[in-house]
Amino acid sequence: MLLYYNDEFFDKEMSNIKDELQKRILVLDGAMGTMIQRYKFSEADYRGNRFKDYHIPLQGNNDLLSITQPEVIKEIHRHYLEVGADIVETNTFSGTSVAMADYEMENLVCELNYQSAKIAKEVTEEFTKKTPDKPRFVAGSMGPTNRTASLSPDVNRPEFRAITFDELKMAYKEQAEALIDGGVDILLVETIFDTLNAKAALFAIDEVKEERNIDIPVMVSGTITDASGRTLSGQTVEAFLTSVSHIPLLSVGFNCALGADQLKPYVKRLSGATGFYTSAHPNAGLPNAFGEYDQTPEQMQELIKQYLDENIVNIIGGCCGTTPEHIKLIADLAKNYSPRPLNIEV
Repeated sequence: MLLYYNDEFFDKEMSNIKDELQKRILVLDGAMGTMIQRYKFSEADYRGNRFKDYHIPLQGNNDLLSITQPEVIKEIHRHYLEVGADIVETNTFSGTSVAMADYEMENLVCELNYQSAKIAKEVTEEFTKKTPDKPRFVAGSMGPTNRTASLSPDVNRPEFRAITFDELKMAYKEQAEALIDGGVDILLVETIFDTLNAKAALFAIDEVKEERNIDIPVMVSGTITDASGRTLSGQTVEAFLTSVSHIPLLSVGFNCALGADQLKPYVKRLSGATGFYTSAHPNAGLPNAFGEYDQTPEQMQELIKQYLDENIVNIIGGCCGTTPEHIKLIADLAKNYSPRPLNIEV
């Protein structure tokens, strides 16, 4: 394995991305899952030759495609970079042993994360070499898992928890180490519906940073689940921010669940309350009755323009339903705006 976790590398990367954030608004890529759906992969495509005799169905395990369909994942990253993305996320949203247990593939976690990071790094380096004045970055995606540490999945047993903090911490640490080994520039703890899960991830990242003597940048992105303005575990914007601000972060923001218009008020509140850089990658509107996203790139661009006019974000991108077509119009818009200054008085 190629190991990227020496001090010189991370000092350079931390300085590099902070320099870029002071110069311009950075554009995050769009949805990986939406793009994968375009390929209409069959069960056989997910399995590939390596897993052709696997004992349970694998269709839907998108992270596995980094092993069985690596050229497709590379192509998706390339599509986003071609239209102006500065940061691409690794194909590892479900890349923990907790989430991979659904497919009985816990033993593949290190390989999945390493390969996903390596693929993304190869493509970003290719684009950075073409335009060295516009460096591209890889964010190691660390999703929320399919368990919650704060809430009981059984309404008849409110005291019950399906997972412990220590179990989450161990799972996230394994993922973080493999992403770092694969060469990511940033770790992105995203789509946080339960802040206790996120704190387990942050605790794990802190352990890795201390053990390896590195200082890799960390992005945190929560999810406001509905019009209540709270996370699924009940926190307001300000409570969420307070809960994750105990460690130095590169950025804090929100993504998923809502479209850009519904999400904006919460991003604005966050922007006024934090001294960190801020991020937002909303969905392409709200899903229709078939679970599909109808918001056009042009419609989303108009909504994102409000974020930029009000100067509330430093990193902007897209989540569910967004495509390279959406990201192109967002990138075209973002280059005309100055970055949000840090709120040093907070």
